[in-house]
Parts: sequence; C-alpha cells; structure tokens
Amino acid sequence: MRDRYQLLRSWPPLTWGREYGRDALTNDLSAAVIVTIMLIPQSLAYAMLAGLPPQVGLYASILPLVGYALFGSSRVLAVGPVAVVSLMTAAAIGKVAPAGSTEAIAAALVLALLSGLMLLALGVLRLGFMANFLSHPVISGFITASGILIAAGQIKHILGVPASGHTLQEITVSLLENAGETNVFTLAVGVGAAAFLYWSRRGLKKLLVNTGLRNRLADLIAKSAPVAAVGITSLSAWAFDLGDLGVKLVGVVPRGLPPLTVPTFDPDLWLSLAASAALITVVGFVESVSVAQTLAAKRRQRINPDQELVGLGAANVAAGFSGGYPVTGGFARSVVNFDAGAETPAAGIFTAVGIGLATLFLTPLLLYLPQATLAATIIVAVLSLVDFSILSRSWTYSKADFAAVSATILATLFIGVEIGISAGVGLSLLIYLYRTSKPHVAVVGQVPGTEHYRNVLRHAVVTDPSILSVRVDESLYFANARFLEEFLFDLVSRNPEVRHVILMCPAVNAIDLSALESLETINRTLAETGVTLHMSEVKGPVMDRLKRSDFVDHLSGRVFLSHHMAVQELKAGSGRQPAS
Repeated sequence: MRDRYQLLRSWPPLTWGREYGRDALTNDLSAAVIVTIMLIPQSLAYAMLAGLPPQVGLYASILPLVGYALFGSSRVLAVGPVAVVSLMTAAAIGKVAPAGSTEAIAAALVLALLSGLMLLALGVLRLGFMANFLSHPVISGFITASGILIAAGQIKHILGVPASGHTLQEITVSLLENAGETNVFTLAVGVGAAAFLYWSRRGLKKLLVNTGLRNRLADLIAKSAPVAAVGITSLSAWAFDLGDLGVKLVGVVPRGLPPLTVPTFDPDLWLSLAASAALITVVGFVESVSVAQTLAAKRRQRINPDQELVGLGAANVAAGFSGGYPVTGGFARSVVNFDAGAETPAAGIFTAVGIGLATLFLTPLLLYLPQATLAATIIVAVLSLVDFSILSRSWTYSKADFAAVSATILATLFIGVEIGISAGVGLSLLIYLYRTSKPHVAVVGQVPGTEHYRNVLRHAVVTDPSILSVRVDESLYFANARFLEEFLFDLVSRNPEVRHVILMCPAVNAIDLSALESLETINRTLAETGVTLHMSEVKGPVMDRLKRSDFVDHLSGRVFLSHHMAVQELKAGSGRQPAS
C-alpha cells in the first residue's frame, strides 16, 4: 500500500488520468488552442530577450511542456519561456559567449540541464519548503526591476538602433548616444505594434462583447492579438520591402521539430554557469509555485511543492536535450490556461503538439517578421509585471521590508540581475537575524480578576515586588541568547526586592544549544544572588528537548504548567501582598 502511495506521488498522471473523460478532453483541447496562440509569439520574443535565435524559444515550448505534464502536480500551470528567466539566461550566457552565437546556444543547453538537475535534486530531497525562504517583497521588487530592465533593453529594437548594456544606466546611455540613428520605419512598426497590443489587452475584449460576441470567443480573439500583430507587420514588411528600408527582420527560421541535443560537458563552462543556474532555479521555482498555489486554491485543489520541483526539473532537463533553454511556469500564460477551462496537465501536452505543428509548418512565415514587433510584444507583456505599489505598502507596514525591496530594485537596475536578487535575499536574511537577535521581551502582570497576564507598559495589571514575570515572544537561539541574559540581569539589578524570576514561554517554539547554555548561565548567576529561576507554559517539544540535557535537574526553581499557577504558588510561599 505504501509503495502504491509513493508511486502515485511520483507519477501524477495515475491520479488525474483515472478521472479523465470526454468533458476534460474538450476543455483541455480548447485551452491548449488559446495558450498555443499566445505562446507562439511569446516564445519567439523571449528567445530574442535571452540572446538566442527565435527557434530556440519554440523548442523550449515543446518537450518541456510534456516533461512537466508528466511529473508536475498542478492541473493548470503553463510551463515555458518567461520574461524574468529569459533575462537571467541572457545575463548568464552573456558572460561566456556572444548573443546569438553557437556558443551561446551551447551555454543555454548547459544552463537548462544544470537548472533541471538542481530542481530534481531538491525534489528528491523534499526541499520544496525552501520556496518560503524568499520573501514576497523581495520577489516583487526583483520582478518589478526586471520588468523595467527588460522593457528598457527592448527599446533599441523599437528605434532600430544599436545599443547595449546590462544595467539601466548602461542601456540609457547607449540609447541616448545612438538615438540619432533611429529608423523611422522601424519606429513606426514598433510603436504601432505596441499601441495595438496595449489596446488589445485593455479594451478589445470589452468591445467585442459589446458587439454581441460570446464572452469566451471574445476572450480568444483578444488573446490572439499578438498573433495578429505578427501577421500584420510581417505582411507589411513583405509588401513594402521594409527590410530594404532598414527594418531588421527575424529572417530564416529553421523548419522542423526540435533536434536531439546533448549539452556539452565542459567542466569550466559548467562551473562558470553553476551560480547562475542556482539563481534561475530558485527564482523560477518560487515564481512557478506561487502561481500554481494561487490557481489551485481557486478550485480547492492542492499542489505538492516537492512534486513541483520534480516537474520543473523534468521540464528543464527536457529543454537541455531538445535545443531549448531554462523554463518555468508563467503567470499570464497560466491564468489564460486556467480561464480557458483547462482541467488537467494534458492541456500542456496538447499545447506542445500545437507548438510542434507550428515549427513544422509556420516557420517560413516568420521570414519577414520585424524584430520590432517581438520587442513590442515583450514590452507590453513585462510592463504588467511592474508593481511600484509594493514600495508604498512596505513603507507603511514595515520599514525593514521597504529596505529589502528598495535594495533589490536598485541593485537589479544599476548593478545587475544576479546581484539584485542576491542582495535582496542577503538583506532579508540580515534583517531577520537583526529582528530576532533583539526579540520582544515584556515584563507582565496579572489582569485584575482574571488568570491572564499582560505587558505592564500597556495594561493596568497587578504585580508582586518579589516576583519578576518576563514573557519571551521569540524562539531562543544563538543570535538572541545573550540579549536575554543582559535583559534579565539588568532588570534584577534594578529591582533588589526580586526573589523569583519566571520566564513565561508560550511563544518559544525552540531553544538551541547556545540558548540552553545561556539559560544555564542565567540560572547559575541568579542563584548566586539569591534569586530563583522558574519557567512556565513551556511547549511540549521544547520541554522534551530540555529533558535531554541536565538543565531541568539543575534548575533552581520549577517548571510550571501555567503562569498563573506559578505566580499563585510563589506568592503563597512568600506571604507578600500584590501591588498595583
């Protein structure tokens, strides 16, 4: 029975496949048509963003989708090339090879395979909980900055000028220096395509519904706007010979299904890409699992983060062996898949079939596709990722989170993509350590007429001069152990009448070895001054851990089940009257 359960966990199709019927097939097919229409221009555009030939984007949208469908736990997550991972891929392979070169393609394959192997390893070790280590403000700040950086980097294709740079400052300076070379025909194509796509996102569906079209058909037509932009601009480029007028075209795209590729095993290349692959792995997984959890909750379903690691790992390994580059679950694409009625991961397999047919029959039509159209597609898509409201919300709620968000945005924009996310994660960890190194510790007293104890600085409470009740509102570990020592010794030194100290521990979920040693020091030092140390409301798992040492045996006082019980017994023993 246990072996069967493990098999079901590692092979999700055995779960959803048993329920598969005609209705699910119909819904998955219709969703696949919509996502395929959306994915074709996106795949081409994101490949260009990653510094790779356009067909690589199509290749990354075939076998990776099948790999995820076979091993992922989400019913509606749509996997493929996404903007942020494409930007990180460009930054990674830009260190080892020129954009668009054979070496860049080889580096992209290694990057995909490395990321896939890392994801699989994390999945096998059941480390899906690591997604919780990246705070939402840091991820939001990184995605916002990446959106700005991506949009800025595509302006050169809209203007038709040569420009370069990896930071916002470098890109801006390069654009200003080359602005005089702007090609008016390229500008017209790019601005026109961007305006059309923006309007399509905002108002086309509503307009179509008002004309009498059914909501689902109107939605399909609106989602097809990028394909319409590709068709119209390609036809215009062919009809008016825009290539001869300086408009850069995509050119010849190889026709056929993805080739079987074997990533090169060059130790130096693997080592140089390892850090970038790790960052892509973490960012891609966090983005993907966030989308998957959000959409699953809307249908009262659940995903398994560990299984998601395996599914995304399989997708990236498939990308590495089929001419692609790193992929993950995309937000906009997954929402479209969800809204289109997809019921199972089979929709991803049908989408892969659709993309495969496109590589077989549609690639000759891309010969006259202006690069400015793909740039417009990217700009309109990524600007929806920019969310400056996170700055105002974090400033209002938590200055520490505001600092982490701001540092992430500024570092990503002006230093680099990899430095940006690393800075955000590092600062978040430092802020966490700082916060927990100075935990909230309160002297508490009894609320009159009750068995409740509250902060003496916030409530009118009753205390006993001989009893010092201290509530610790944080787990005790190496970073805050000395803080508690100094806090207690200072209080006892300023209150010579104190004969008992009670540590109230309802919020203490763990005590590590460093904190245990501090408690032993507190117990010993207080005993030398005639003060007895007690503990109250210690949680079961914490008490179990304390009993593994001899701390309880050497404790000068007792461990009480409730704080009220401790105070009452100690007051009865002292014979003193309480004071307000």
